Amino acid sequence: MSEQPSSPGPEEMRASNTDRERYAKVLHDAMADGRLTVTEMEERLDVVYAAKTFGELQPVLRDLPGQELVQVPQNPPVPHLPGTTPAPHQSTSMIGGRGTSNGAFAVMSGAERSGVWTVPPTFNAVAVMGGVELDLTQARFEEEETVIQAFALMGGVEITVPPDITVYVTGSGLMGGFEGRKVSNQIGPPGAPVVRITGFAIMGGVEVRPPKKRKRKRERDQIE
Repeated sequence: MSEQPSSPGPEEMRASNTDRERYAKVLHDAMADGRLTVTEMEERLDVVYAAKTFGELQPVLRDLPGQELVQVPQNPPVPHLPGTTPAPHQSTSMIGGRGTSNGAFAVMSGAERSGVWTVPPTFNAVAVMGGVELDLTQARFEEEETVIQAFALMGGVEITVPPDITVYVTGSGLMGGFEGRKVSNQIGPPGAPVVRITGFAIMGGVEVRPPKKRKRKRERDQIE
């Protein structure tokens, strides 16, 4: 009899976008506490968002506190039995396609993504003494979950999100602001895309907000 393949160990388990975001949050907190420089944080974030397994994630926190927040799962999930069919995962017309671009970068300038475009699973928005505007109201999403990493240094990043997606905002600021109270923890309908917005603002600002309300057009021609 042939041997059954052994279950993967904890370090071989695949990491999700949510797992990667937890690691990124520890790195942001470490940078805010002065344990990491901005450059060191960015280098480790590159590793985090490229990691596929927990074994690849663990080294980025080897010399930092807060590892209890990102424990590696000890019990691999049990696969469904043969002959059974997992419950179908609902999707929407907003999911699918190929990512239009992986990032928007503004250094003493401006960058904008708006209209009809496709957001990849990981998108970086970086503003250094400049401004970045991301408008997701007409956007599609390559996958069901998307992570937007926003970084502002003496600049600003503005992200507009539609009401029919799920949004989580977990960024932080140092002598700056990471604002998303109006949309943070916004829950979309079943099967809606999930967008997780994280990052850091230093002497700058990141704002995540709903679309601006259109003012009713007033008649220009009035009888005097």
